[in-house]
Amino acid sequence: MKKYNFNAGPSILPQEVIKQTAEAVLDFEGEGLSILEISHRAKYFQPVVDEAEALMKELLGVPEGYRVLFLGGGASLQFCMVPFNMLEKKAAYLNTGVWSKKAIKEAKGFGEVVEVAASTNSIPSGYEIPQDADYFHITTNNTIFGTEISEHKLQEIYAKKGNVPLVADMSSDILSRPIDISKFDIVYGGAQKNIAPAGVTFVIIKESCLGKVSRYIPTMLNYQTHIDNGSMFNTPPVLPIYTALLNLRWLKAHGGIEWINRRNQEKADLLYKCLDQSKLFMPTIADREDRSRMNICFVFKPGYEELQDEFFKFATQRGMVGIKGHRLVGGFRASCYNAMDVEGVQALVECIKEFENSKI
Repeated sequence: MKKYNFNAGPSILPQEVIKQTAEAVLDFEGEGLSILEISHRAKYFQPVVDEAEALMKELLGVPEGYRVLFLGGGASLQFCMVPFNMLEKKAAYLNTGVWSKKAIKEAKGFGEVVEVAASTNSIPSGYEIPQDADYFHITTNNTIFGTEISEHKLQEIYAKKGNVPLVADMSSDILSRPIDISKFDIVYGGAQKNIAPAGVTFVIIKESCLGKVSRYIPTMLNYQTHIDNGSMFNTPPVLPIYTALLNLRWLKAHGGIEWINRRNQEKADLLYKCLDQSKLFMPTIADREDRSRMNICFVFKPGYEELQDEFFKFATQRGMVGIKGHRLVGGFRASCYNAMDVEGVQALVECIKEFENSKI
């Protein structure tokens, strides 16, 4: 039976990327050594980092004056690194869920934090960004609650922020749609959604935003350290970086951001249409503009909640993997990251319809 991986993370990867990674575990590019054991200082690994950085810049249209870093620690470490490097007096945050709250908690250890607005079931609007803030932080996609900042609301943020530096956690929607990187000073995220296996974190950083805080920054937490050393100050996560390179090559070969954006929209439209028309299920996010395309959350309509365990078993038997919703939301969550194809989403739609027809 074919299985369809809807896990929220670590998430699905293209099959060809998995196979190429597996081959490199046995023999990395004909060197007679495994990717697991080669030195990160070896002459044949430096090109991996260089090409991965170049492809990230190319695919995302990263302007001059920015660097792409591959670090450890996940987005959770960035919650601390961002204020360590950027927060002198005051920072502003848009709170859209669990990950935003974690970032806010860390920032409060470095200075004043202004929470401009908060919501978990929609993307707020109508707030003001303090113009004396050292930066404004957003989380563009929320894996747990299933909201995403639309292009329209991103444009509102660009207009509101004025000269305030913009920082974004894009862990779960990076490379899924066009983004104007020039509007941001820092974009970061765990790579285990759309780029690589768990273990590597990407940071896209505008070099001119650094060097403006008076505090001492520990060496490993200083972005400048990693810029100066090309992500190789200490031993980097070699295998995930290599897989990231393979995945970036895969994305470019298939048509890049424009192609994947169209495919992601097709998948989201397919599943949301099914849920909106369903007699048993409904999406958790009512406002269509705020619905995530990466993490589609849904629950049973009132009166049918007792069918939850039965549907989970039904879907599992048909190859649906990882669709159980987060404990804070309940219900179900289909994470439709870049590597999930239309066939997989169609299979889930057919599963939903088959179950519904058996009950109504």
